[in-house]
Amino acid sequence: MADDSRAANPAKSRSRGIRATGRRRKGPTRRRRVLTITICALVSCVLLGGAGLGYVYFKLNGNLTGVDINAALGKDRPKDNDDGSMDILVMGSDSRAGANGSYGTDEGNARSDTAMIVHIFKGHKKASVVSIPRDTLVQRPDCTTKNGKNVPGQRRAMFNTAFEVGGPACAVKTVESMSGIRMDHFVEVDFTGFKKLIDALGGVDITTTKAIHDKKSHLDLEPGKHTLNGENALGLVRTRHGVPGGDGSDLGRIQLQQTFIKALMNQVKNIGLLSNPTKLYGIADTATKAITTDTDLNSVNALMGLAKEMGGIGSDSIDMVTLPVTYDKKDPSRVLPLDKQSRQVWDALRQDQDIPKDAIKDSAGDKGGTAGYVK
Repeated sequence: MADDSRAANPAKSRSRGIRATGRRRKGPTRRRRVLTITICALVSCVLLGGAGLGYVYFKLNGNLTGVDINAALGKDRPKDNDDGSMDILVMGSDSRAGANGSYGTDEGNARSDTAMIVHIFKGHKKASVVSIPRDTLVQRPDCTTKNGKNVPGQRRAMFNTAFEVGGPACAVKTVESMSGIRMDHFVEVDFTGFKKLIDALGGVDITTTKAIHDKKSHLDLEPGKHTLNGENALGLVRTRHGVPGGDGSDLGRIQLQQTFIKALMNQVKNIGLLSNPTKLYGIADTATKAITTDTDLNSVNALMGLAKEMGGIGSDSIDMVTLPVTYDKKDPSRVLPLDKQSRQVWDALRQDQDIPKDAIKDSAGDKGGTAGYVK
């Protein structure tokens, strides 16, 4: 059950800065499978490295959309461990509504192909990011839709179906059930918003060490330096089959995405937004239209405070891993969490410690074969 001590100790809430509540841990088709971890990355990038955006947010409140996760989940959540660290569930939506219709037709509700848990350490000088593969089989808990309909839990459910059947609240509940860690915040962005943000930034610079040619993601990159626009960036994060030495899996694709995240962060740090108010406003306007947050972040002051607190974290201060998994013997197209190693990861985050290297050394996610092809 959740710890309600925050209500009895308002000073504790104030000490957390932006968090007014004091809350702390307190089968799409292949065409549709646009892995959105890099969309997640862009939002994380804004949060982790975009302190300069804060001063224009006061103009942009009307762009923001919020979901009341606290009200939806109630008190049956992991304990509030208010130690100064922070955990944010960052997800991407692949809805085909509106501008996303050019990527196909919805077969149901929107899904989140992958997700990242961004753990900000006490002192806010470094972070760990844990990627959860979309095809991870989990015990999905009972959830309630925004319309009040009960969705029974399910064993061996694909992780990304939690978002599909129950929206953000169900995704948060599933992550908290898996990890035992209370999520402080939730951020969602769709991939059309991601494309616009990349274009607003002026593209992202990467270097490929070998050619990448993937007809499925429409990506053709020769070895060398490239500035990727939004469309090409989507192609990179979608590619599975075009990377030499890769195993064609989503796990290998995550390695590419994690490399792209750091390139993206460096781009935000180095483009001099404060000296270009017009570009700064355009990026902020695009970002606030693209994201959905929990209601504790759904305000100018909250986003501005978070950006300021996270502004000191650079890409070299972020440890990125994939949840330790193994291929499912019953269905090799799915993966299962490695119990012992996964507990090591979650325990480390819960205790605000670095993730031990031996937690991921035997994971299928550490053997995708694409590391080093993009930098």
